[in-house]
Amino acid sequence: MAAKTMDGIHSDRYKWIALTNTTLGVFMATINSSIILISLPAIFRGVGINPLSAGNVGYLLWLLQGYLLVTAVLVISLGRLGDIMGRVRIYNLGFAVFSFASVILALDPYHGGAGALWLVLWRLVQGVGGAMLFANSSAILVDAFPSDQRGMAMGINQVAAIGGSFIGLIAGGLLSVVDWRLVFWVSVPFGILGTIWGYHSLRDNGKRAQAKIDWWGNITFAVGLTSILVGIVYGIQPYGSHSMGWTSPKVLACFVVGVVFLTAFFIIETWTESPMFNLRLFKIRAFSTGSAAGFLASISRGGLQFMLIIWLQGIWLPLHGYAYSATPLWAGIYLLPLTTGFLIAGPISGYLSDRHGARILSTSGLLVFGASFVGLLLVPTNFSYLIFAVLVFLNGLGGGMFSAPNSAAIMNSVPSDERGGAAGIQAAFMNTGFVLSIGIFFSLMIIGLTNTLPKAMFKGLSANGVSAAQAHSIANLPAVGSLFSTFLGFNPLKSLLGSQASSHLTNAQWSKLTGKHFFPNLIESSFHHGLVIVFGAAIIMSVVGAVFSALRGKRFVHADQSLAEHLGDVAAVSGAVPGEVALESEVVT
Repeated sequence: MAAKTMDGIHSDRYKWIALTNTTLGVFMATINSSIILISLPAIFRGVGINPLSAGNVGYLLWLLQGYLLVTAVLVISLGRLGDIMGRVRIYNLGFAVFSFASVILALDPYHGGAGALWLVLWRLVQGVGGAMLFANSSAILVDAFPSDQRGMAMGINQVAAIGGSFIGLIAGGLLSVVDWRLVFWVSVPFGILGTIWGYHSLRDNGKRAQAKIDWWGNITFAVGLTSILVGIVYGIQPYGSHSMGWTSPKVLACFVVGVVFLTAFFIIETWTESPMFNLRLFKIRAFSTGSAAGFLASISRGGLQFMLIIWLQGIWLPLHGYAYSATPLWAGIYLLPLTTGFLIAGPISGYLSDRHGARILSTSGLLVFGASFVGLLLVPTNFSYLIFAVLVFLNGLGGGMFSAPNSAAIMNSVPSDERGGAAGIQAAFMNTGFVLSIGIFFSLMIIGLTNTLPKAMFKGLSANGVSAAQAHSIANLPAVGSLFSTFLGFNPLKSLLGSQASSHLTNAQWSKLTGKHFFPNLIESSFHHGLVIVFGAAIIMSVVGAVFSALRGKRFVHADQSLAEHLGDVAAVSGAVPGEVALESEVVT
């Protein structure tokens, strides 16, 4: 009896160790996915290149996208590998790879293009480590916690994951002001601590899958998804006389290759004995509907993050007297209500979902999330901060209400020997959603700017002494340049006008054109036009995601049996299933 009690105490203690370590891991990984957003101006100044010059936009986009792209491509493979070889083993290796890459990034020895290329390549390696952490952390948690506590555990973990992406904005602003290398050094002590602690204390107590590695599935998925995501990266860059590159042969080839390989991937997964991407999981209603809702929420959340940074750094902060060099830090500070809302709602909603299920909380959360976009559309571009703070707080609150219950419901719905693969699928949806959000929302914003910005740019420049020829030339430059300028908190007019224009302008005219207010005032109306399109799309995605969330059914916790047995038995089940807990069996027909 005593021995049994001690085992219970040991198990109870271990689940908190697992929660703390995995929370540290996903927190570190997601901070690094967003810390770059705020720190890009300081990083490019540090390596000595102008990211908006011809040929350098690629460095900018790959530093933004590379980490997320690698993570999105590898998480499913690494999650399934964790099912086969051990989740803790892959997870701990992820900590080590991530820490090593962080050190190498901080020690970048080059300047100019070589320095930027060094950062891009090692960010890809860092993404491999991040994928190992993402792919297995949820499965380790579900293995460690009983079914009636997983919502709370996943809530804390989700707060770390998504809250980390917002906290990274503040950390990037603070650290980049001191030294851009600190943006990478900050992860190193946490990575070393997590690696040593994980190897010492974490253990594999989940069910191993007796399966071979699905090599053909891994290869076709990696090539297919990489091609699609690379096409998106190049699609938002100018091509010839076009403001975007969606019609360029390179982009079209990427999409064709991506579709062919992903089609082959899904065909392979239907007949292979041990699929990397178990399509049968999508027959479980809680899994399929929750995954769809999470994917749409991820796209909307990623778009919001980018648009708010552009809004604050490029327009609102300069209009209120902040120097462009200080806008990254203050953008992070002014977004604190967003982080606060998420940190409050995440753990509470996870705790409540353990008792009442995920449907009401997650669906309500996405509706609050979508309503906040409606509010943001109604405020002027040069807003009153109190109203803005309330709206972004509600956005974070809605996101927190949705994320933790949805993730717990998804992981509860799958068999124990499929949890690594299921966690990898969810991480892939989340990271792919973020990458897609850049392509979707940047493209929508560029469409909005292209329709209104050239006319406003020509009129504003001509009215302040710039020759008609030069004003026309600048006004017809691709709108993506102005968009990236606002994203970086950078006034491009000084470099666009050049020394030739300055010699023909009075000091007063030159000071006005290159000062804090002219460019933000110039782009303000056009930006809001694009914002209507962008946030309109986000509202639609939020509502559709809420519909998927509502269709998930009542709370369902998978019994401890194989997926084949479950799908064979579930049609005959009407109530509780012997095993773990099965409060309701919902299967898509």
